[in-house]
Amino acid sequence: MKRTVVINVVGLTRSLIGGHTPNLRSLLSNSANIKTITPAVTCSVQSTYLTGKLPSEHGIVGNGWYFRDLSEVLFWRQSNRLVQSEKIWHVAKRRDPSFTCANNFWWYNMVTDADWAVTPRPLYCSDGLKLPDCYSIPPELRDKFNREFGQFPLFQFWGPATSIVASEWIGKAAMAIEESYGPTLNLVYLPHLDYILQKAGPNGDIKKDLAGIDALCGKLINYFRERGCRVVVLSEYGITPVKNAIHPNRTLRYAGYLSLKVDLGREYIDFGACRAFAVSDHQIAHVYIQNKSDIPAVKELFENVRGVERVLDEEGKREFGLDHERSGELVLISKSDSWFTYYYWDDDAKAPDYARTVNIHSKPGYDPCELFIDPAIKFPKLKIGLTLAKKVLGFRYLMDVIPLDASLVKGSHGRVTDNDDEGPVFMTTEPKLLNSQTVKARDVFDLLLGHVFNG
Repeated sequence: MKRTVVINVVGLTRSLIGGHTPNLRSLLSNSANIKTITPAVTCSVQSTYLTGKLPSEHGIVGNGWYFRDLSEVLFWRQSNRLVQSEKIWHVAKRRDPSFTCANNFWWYNMVTDADWAVTPRPLYCSDGLKLPDCYSIPPELRDKFNREFGQFPLFQFWGPATSIVASEWIGKAAMAIEESYGPTLNLVYLPHLDYILQKAGPNGDIKKDLAGIDALCGKLINYFRERGCRVVVLSEYGITPVKNAIHPNRTLRYAGYLSLKVDLGREYIDFGACRAFAVSDHQIAHVYIQNKSDIPAVKELFENVRGVERVLDEEGKREFGLDHERSGELVLISKSDSWFTYYYWDDDAKAPDYARTVNIHSKPGYDPCELFIDPAIKFPKLKIGLTLAKKVLGFRYLMDVIPLDASLVKGSHGRVTDNDDEGPVFMTTEPKLLNSQTVKARDVFDLLLGHVFNG
């Protein structure tokens, strides 16, 4: 077996690699474009790479979905048991029982049977506090890494303060696992570019960020190659410029399909009582419809919404490999310049209490506005400081600094890009193992196995 490292530079595309990325550019001659899946979102694509299956088989139809038996929308669950297909480490261990795998922050990394794992996991205290932390297998890795590298920088991993610091921490963890255990396959997740591209767009001022992620990749590539590892650098999707936010739940509300309950003057969706509602995930939205007789009318409703490119029914879901019980009765795909919000209220004064906070587990959809501080706040540092003072003094507090202005978002993903060079890329230090200029997302699984087992 040949020890292999897979560095997942989220959001990286061939079109972004150039003068600011000399380390990544050095691998470009040994590369292929990846024809990604729908939905081209983190959890779905990573599951396809690690199983060789489409969502119709592995069941990860998005970063979150409607759990019908709970009548709840849940995003960013973490149990690896949610993935319904065997993973690359299962297949590899059958070929050679001495195979080992380390997973550094690829998703569904709790309750996993990978040999070593590190993943974000805040501490949720009973008084409402959320404290930065991570989860590891074995558990002592968490304490070792927090002690040696500092507490995992959760608030730089996601939120308005996101920075390359979190990706650097993950890189240190990956090198430390290599130093101590020398896994056969080492999976490394570097999310920094992804978040910057959503904030600024691929045409924004991202030179510094490209240079920063390139420097980190160069450090990792050199380190692992010096230790005799093969190195693959890949991405999951490309991010396209957007200027149009679509609000499918407001469309359903105005058409009479949404059911709301009012608590303390704020509106919340009553999912189990809705005739139909949407779970928005970047440029994809699953529409869950209680009565099959409503499907044709809801389909026609969205076919006439500006920015919606396709409305997938049962036949369409089969075409895209999304025919799974977790999918909505309909799946919406936006046009390249558009994306879907989860917003359902029509008066910001009635928005739910979580809307203006970083709260990925409460929101019934993905919210890229969590990457911004509300520009309407005149003195944001003062507001944050006063709120943190309440936290220190033991008072209840709400860090309500997130805007409700979807126009701030400049980049999105989820649909397959029209231009292959603006989609994900696969690069390798082993050109003899790459014999095509285009690779299907499902085939990444076999390519990674080939790096481990082929000479």
